[in-house]
Amino acid sequence: MTTIPGLLAPDALSLVEGTVTTPAGLRVIGLDLSITSTGIALPDGTTYRIKTRAKDGDRRLLHVRDDLADDLAACRPHLAVIEDLPTKMHATALKIIGKLHGVVVGALLDADVPYAYIPPATLKQFAADKGNATKRQMADAAYLAASAEFPGDLNAKGEGGDMCDAWWLRAAGHDWLGLPLFAMPQAQRDVLSKGDWPDAFAQRYVMGAAA
Repeated sequence: MTTIPGLLAPDALSLVEGTVTTPAGLRVIGLDLSITSTGIALPDGTTYRIKTRAKDGDRRLLHVRDDLADDLAACRPHLAVIEDLPTKMHATALKIIGKLHGVVVGALLDADVPYAYIPPATLKQFAADKGNATKRQMADAAYLAASAEFPGDLNAKGEGGDMCDAWWLRAAGHDWLGLPLFAMPQAQRDVLSKGDWPDAFAQRYVMGAAA
């Protein structure tokens, strides 16, 4: 049986009993940004990827921005949770992903959606209790937590995982607001304090802004 540190086995009753589908109507969107394949987790829990073509150059930024803007208009999320940039990145890659983050934040500001950033290692620790968890371990953790699967998300080498990461980002947003989607060890929840969260959002939500 597959196990992940800190998570229960698939047949553990306490996990199933602790699962919540859409607590209190909260709508959180998870965004794993990539210029080639951005992972999106919509507020209802469905996931997909925004794929782009290298030959389109910087126009790929408009593709991602416009698709995301459509999602924001349709779903009207109360919070977006974005995976932050890695601490170490080649200058060329950093330039490209920096542009993408800029247009995405612009779309969120236009839609008046507060956003949070979670470092990659923090997301892995939250999901799999391991700051250097592999993409496969992240996918296994999602299955153990909520029987979530992401067909086609990983290639034969275990690379990819855009939809899975976005799914965990959405789950982290729910957890941070005290409305978790499923049971998690408290120690894993505690690592979310390392994220960059919008300070005023929790109070706005509690007072009914997300109603």
